Amino acid sequence: MSAARTGLWFGVVGVAAALTHAAVFGLLKSALWPELANAAGFAVAFFVSFFGHRFLSFQDAGTGLWTSLRRFAATALLGFSVNEAVFVLLLRVFSWPSWPALIAALVVAAGQTFVLSRFWAFRR
Repeated sequence: MSAARTGLWFGVVGVAAALTHAAVFGLLKSALWPELANAAGFAVAFFVSFFGHRFLSFQDAGTGLWTSLRRFAATALLGFSVNEAVFVLLLRVFSWPSWPALIAALVVAAGQTFVLSRFWAFRR
């Protein structure tokens, strides 16, 4: 698959996962601490992200499904660690409102996730 097509699918899947993450966050943020609502959003969006990337963005992956799942889980957890660190920093240290902090955190983590997904989790 061409790099442009991979990038296009990565963007589509990434937006779907980010919207899923944001929807779960929005549903839970009034009932939980924002940090926990963010974690719940990540947990649900993980599955959208993995299956979308495995079968659309990196459909020509040279790794098996379980290998990709393990590697992507490690990639996603690292991405979430960056996401949560940025989110907490913006929310608690710089007093940003929760929605702008979440959006910024999702954007920062997205680039890291692409690089690790492309060159390791779904290595060709």
